[in-house]
Amino acid sequence: MAIRKFENYTPEIAGSAFVDEASVVTGNVKIGADSSIWPMCSVRGDINSIRIGERSNIQDGSVLHVTHDSEFAPGGAELEVGDDVTVGHNVVLHACTIEDGCLIGMGAVVLDGAVVQSGAMVGAGSLVPPGKVLEGGYLWLGSPVKRVRELSEKEQVFLKYSAMHYVKLKDRHKT
Repeated sequence: MAIRKFENYTPEIAGSAFVDEASVVTGNVKIGADSSIWPMCSVRGDINSIRIGERSNIQDGSVLHVTHDSEFAPGGAELEVGDDVTVGHNVVLHACTIEDGCLIGMGAVVLDGAVVQSGAMVGAGSLVPPGKVLEGGYLWLGSPVKRVRELSEKEQVFLKYSAMHYVKLKDRHKT
């Protein structure tokens, strides 16, 4: 695996986390217990910080990055991924906040300053514009995203199931 120091920052990765050898994690990045980073992911905390909570999974081909401090973005913007989050294949998360228990569908893009509140599901291929706040408990779809409907009880249970499935799968890969 490519764990790269950048300037004074070395990624902090919990011992129970899994980072695939075909991914790159750089700089000011913290990955929590039982989380997983899958093949071909780029998690680049070079110009601001990235925090990934516990039991979250970042699936194949996803790109996680941040925004630097400038006159256009005073203070810059970090990236925060909470606990029990599933990030599908080929997702872009850029300087946003994904709260606990969310699912971000394959190919979705979540941009600077956006907040996906706990228990929200963002559908595959959706675009979350800068600064948009997505209320938890709903399915969001489209480009740009729109609130479609409340999540069913089964979908809400699936959010937790998905995160736990990936904890078990990363354990299989670690052996």
